Amino acid sequence: MQASIIVAIGGALGSVLRFWVTIWLGPLSRGMPWSTIFVNVAGSFAIGLFGALTLASSRFPIPEIWRLAFMVGICGGFTTFSSFSLQTFELLRLGLPGRALLNIGLSVFACIAATALGYIAAQYINRA
Repeated sequence: MQASIIVAIGGALGSVLRFWVTIWLGPLSRGMPWSTIFVNVAGSFAIGLFGALTLASSRFPIPEIWRLAFMVGICGGFTTFSSFSLQTFELLRLGLPGRALLNIGLSVFACIAATALGYIAAQYINRA
């Protein structure tokens, strides 16, 4: 039960942070969902970095409950893959398949790359 509460609090924090980023990047996101792409890339980097930095064998090991709070709660509330799916569908529905493919490509490849970069950064920090 404690883990569920911690994850729920983290999820609320991540959701509010996502809301603020959406407002901040709103003016740039009129023709393309840049705020969603940014949130997904940043969240992917954060989960890769944090996940690797806080393993039991890493430089900054922390209890599993705090890993859950950040990775499942905050990152889960912050990243917006369901929004990505809806916005991609909307671009297709509006007859903009090029933008839909651009959204898919940027979101998927940039998020995987950001996760890898976060992981690599954590490995570097763990060795320092």
